[in-house]
Amino acid sequence: MKINADIGLIDQLDKAIMDVLSQEGRLPVTDIARRVGASKTPCQVRLKRLIERKYILGFKAILNPVLLQQEHVAFTEVKLSDTRENALEAFNKAVQFIPEIEQCHMIAGAYDYLLKTRTENIRSYRRILGEEISKLPYVASTSTFVAMESVKDHAF
Repeated sequence: MKINADIGLIDQLDKAIMDVLSQEGRLPVTDIARRVGASKTPCQVRLKRLIERKYILGFKAILNPVLLQQEHVAFTEVKLSDTRENALEAFNKAVQFIPEIEQCHMIAGAYDYLLKTRTENIRSYRRILGEEISKLPYVASTSTFVAMESVKDHAF
């Protein structure tokens, strides 16, 4: 069943294009078209539309954390002392400036945020926790889980 793409929705071909690109973002349009069973021009038009309508937010290189000496992964739960909007905004803004924080998610439960950090080793994580994360606005407490192995990671 085809959904009208003119009103901002997507159809199965659009989904197929996004699926191919999510696996291999550097493919030429001709290869994408071949893989999804379409010709080049319609595929190119659809790709442009998917980008314009923000279904596709961008393309990026996936870096090798082992070679870059950034293979230590820790997940840090953060509890704030204040969860009013101004406190959340201050935390959200400040967390953007710590490059070791790879992801930051507001969560429901006993803690307010879950951070994914990537550092060289446990010592460097401890430094980031003590000197950066703990000093973020309104941080009341943290709890850390260290990843022993990445079993499934969509970045690779």
